[in-house]
Amino acid sequence: MTHKTVLLALLAAGTVLAQTGTDKRIVNIQGAPTGDLRNGPLTFRGSPVKATVSSLQIQAAQAVMVAPTGTPLTEARGKRTTTFTGSVAVTRGRLSAKGDKLAYSEASGQGVLSGNPTATFAPDNKDDGDAVSIKAAQMSLDVDNNFSTSTGGVSLTNGPQSGRAEKLVFDEDRELAQLTGAPSLTRAARGNQKELVMTGQEVRALTKSKTLYVRGGVKLVQGTTTTTGDAVFYDDKKNVAYVVGNAVSVDSKSGAKITAPASGYIEQNTALGRVLRKNSAYKIPTEQFKLRGEK
Repeated sequence: MTHKTVLLALLAAGTVLAQTGTDKRIVNIQGAPTGDLRNGPLTFRGSPVKATVSSLQIQAAQAVMVAPTGTPLTEARGKRTTTFTGSVAVTRGRLSAKGDKLAYSEASGQGVLSGNPTATFAPDNKDDGDAVSIKAAQMSLDVDNNFSTSTGGVSLTNGPQSGRAEKLVFDEDRELAQLTGAPSLTRAARGNQKELVMTGQEVRALTKSKTLYVRGGVKLVQGTTTTTGDAVFYDDKKNVAYVVGNAVSVDSKSGAKITAPASGYIEQNTALGRVLRKNSAYKIPTEQFKLRGEK
């Protein structure tokens, strides 16, 4: 069997899997490889090497494909792993990511990007909000859905909003970020509006509308004002935070303290630096902040 024939056979294997509905995880690499064509590993080199996995487009200086131990590469479709190295670039729709190395597994459908990875999610058009920028120690791209998971010293920037956490799940279809692991969200100062810092157990951000839902031991710090509660909904366009559940606001300069009733909430206007006690109930629109498939 010739070099070209084996390569075509490997690509045909992806076509067979497409007919069975598992094609989304099969990697297809352009160009002729070197190595053991039957057992692997196969090495692809180019300027750059180009590959596709479902809607992922991958470019790198080199790619090495291997099969599980004891399994010939020609019989390992759906179980192969491919490691891309050297100026790795990955795109999917409006998402673009870069790193030094991408390890992709057909079995899991996960591509793990490492080596100072960064990612940018572009707005639908130039008048439709800001680009979302992400940095982390590691990023995992899931080909079964348009999710990415970043871990280790994660930072997120979205216009005037910036977040930090140990883990970030980003739903590209919903433009929704979930930050966990000591998360914090900062709204930059603007004009007379002072910087606002929000912390809690979990932060969820709709990046297009710049609305936030923070829950679990919530704290808002702006200037000399500290407001605490169980959860907060923040609307960046309106510059208003709605704090519910044991809501209390204290001004360390004046000593003023505002406590919401058990059935009420605190409304904090972050542009005016004004805190109001509200006696009626406020329901945070938590349904808006659910990841796809989340109950």
